[in-house]
Amino acid sequence: MPNHRMITRRDALKTTALTALGLPLIGASQAFAAEPVKGLKLGVASYSLSKLSVDEVIAALKEMQISYVGLYKTHAPWSDGTPEKCREVGEKFKAAGITISGTGVVDLPNNEEAVRKAFENGKAAGLKTMVCKPALDSFPLIEKFVQEYDIKVAIHNHGPEDKVYPSPYDAWKAIQKYDKRIGLCIDVGHAARGGANPAEAILKCRARLYDIHLKDSLAEAGAVKDVPVEVGKGKLDIKGILTALLEIKYSHVVAFEYEKKTGDALTGLKESVEYVRGILKSMS
Repeated sequence: MPNHRMITRRDALKTTALTALGLPLIGASQAFAAEPVKGLKLGVASYSLSKLSVDEVIAALKEMQISYVGLYKTHAPWSDGTPEKCREVGEKFKAAGITISGTGVVDLPNNEEAVRKAFENGKAAGLKTMVCKPALDSFPLIEKFVQEYDIKVAIHNHGPEDKVYPSPYDAWKAIQKYDKRIGLCIDVGHAARGGANPAEAILKCRARLYDIHLKDSLAEAGAVKDVPVEVGKGKLDIKGILTALLEIKYSHVVAFEYEKKTGDALTGLKESVEYVRGILKSMS
């Protein structure tokens, strides 16, 4: 274990388990709203559960007491679907008491028809923020639609293999002269592989930080291949990341993104959520 952790993984999971004893059981059809932990809204990027149906994702989120979700394209077809389909999905989550807080990474080319389609579908589902990867020449067009639809866009960094936005700072540099609703989704795992300190990036980019993808990894800085693991088992300073979010009074959603290919995704995701809840509950 890295020396920076002031709380063991076992202690973090135990803290969450003891707290959970006081939580009411939630039926499959019952709406609910999970309370923020230390002021942080915890969510899940549904890419983590991409093999599950919409109904199965809703059931899994309820089981984990999560009431925010960033929907991957297998659950809501942002780029190639219809407003009717996206509205139907949005209403399902809303009826379950779950807020769609973001999306999987939506490619936004310099093409007005394609960009309008993504924004129309987002509006139909009730989106406030779209996680995206805009083409570098598309920013004037993106700004036009951000202003028309009043939907924030959060640019996702993707590590050394991403030639456009390997680091959060590449996205930060690209957005400076555009509408402030154009901001960042910092993926902490890919940020670390891209050579950035995730906690420092959170502090420096706080003014336009609209989404977080929270994960852990065994990959070294500069690695073009990620090695995802359960949160708390990797090299990232998770407590440092959470401390930075609390310091800036981050008000958007912290979305767990579990990408490990072996084992049961839901089990690994649950363990990650429990670990972070335990860390947060232990922090003064």
